[in-house]
Amino acid sequence: MTTHGPTAGGGTGAAAATPDWERVRADFPLLQRQVHGKPLVYLDSANTAQKPRAVIEAVDDFYRRHNANVSRAVHQLGSEATDAYEGARRKLAAFLNVRADELVLCSGTTFALNLVAYSWALPRLKAGDAILLTRMEHHANIVPWQLVAQRTGASIKVAELHADGSLDLEALYAAMTPEVRLLGLAHVSNVLGTVNPVAEICRQARARGITTVVDGSQAVPHMPVDVAALGCDFYAFTGHKLCGPTGTGGLWARRAHLEAMPPFLGGGEMIKEVRFDGSVFNDPPHKFEAGTPNIAGVVGLGAAVDYLSGIGMAAIHAREAALLAHATEELGKIDGLRIFGTAPDKAAVISFAIDGVHSHDLATLLDLEGVAVRSGQHCAHPLLQWLGVGTTCRASLAFYNTHAEVDAFVAALRKVVRLLA
Repeated sequence: MTTHGPTAGGGTGAAAATPDWERVRADFPLLQRQVHGKPLVYLDSANTAQKPRAVIEAVDDFYRRHNANVSRAVHQLGSEATDAYEGARRKLAAFLNVRADELVLCSGTTFALNLVAYSWALPRLKAGDAILLTRMEHHANIVPWQLVAQRTGASIKVAELHADGSLDLEALYAAMTPEVRLLGLAHVSNVLGTVNPVAEICRQARARGITTVVDGSQAVPHMPVDVAALGCDFYAFTGHKLCGPTGTGGLWARRAHLEAMPPFLGGGEMIKEVRFDGSVFNDPPHKFEAGTPNIAGVVGLGAAVDYLSGIGMAAIHAREAALLAHATEELGKIDGLRIFGTAPDKAAVISFAIDGVHSHDLATLLDLEGVAVRSGQHCAHPLLQWLGVGTTCRASLAFYNTHAEVDAFVAALRKVVRLLA
């Protein structure tokens, strides 16, 4: 097994030496398998990332040697489970450069954004207020705000995009009018790959008294992210896109917000005292962590952070940029292929369509060649409507992919296009 020692401040640091990418790839057992008799080419990491052996072993070790509930037992196993769980929180906090007592552990970005919607927005918004979103948002950063707007009488405003998929910043800032109380913003688009200038946008919003909620699902796994430097109020992320287990993730929030927000869920662990005439809630972040959490999953997520920190997020970002450039160049040589999202600052996500070919047919036939891409609307219906297409295919690259895999993908795509012609 390849090991990578963690660097200080893993989210912003880089390992000293250039990684041996072949050895890194060998850390991912699933990538060694075949599909339909062909070597697997996995290009769906924006959907979920594959897991290195270190993460798989951390989850296995927890269940084999330490399995117990957290914060509820004084016996040895209970202490070990609690130490491992809270240790993972500290690792994640260091990775994002935030305080551990400002990091709520949860099932992922969807839960995190709903937590903000129901615990921060619902008690504060009223008729006449507005929530500002961008055209590129994932459904998880749209639907919760619609539900809050329906219950409060607030309205939804939408900031539009340029033709290349970048945000129209002038229009965005012009839309930050006095009635806007909250801005929901993707750090990186899951369809277009656009990397938004979040720090500057948050600075503009803060100057106007607007609370900012950033969806970091597609950013944290692929680039150094210093949440403290972004200047946002809330930052959400998902663990399974970060090479961690499914059902894990977190919400960072300013301490003042966490202290002022009521709990989203009630139950055990989130309380200090319960009486039938009322309860005294626990301190943040535990106030928002009712019930038994995904302990083994969070331990695995801590192992994923160690693993990624050992490689270095700057090295990962550079590796994926090189793979993106290669794939974009080769795909550009295929007649009738259109790429959606060509912003200058872009993550390794390529959404595309081929004239006269349905994306589901394309993805199905690519799968028979061993190539896994996603097809559909990518939980971004409003964006696809704006693009003027019903569905697209999406190839999303990660640091464990290779240039040879890019070539195999393009060759398979050419073969499929010939079959469908």
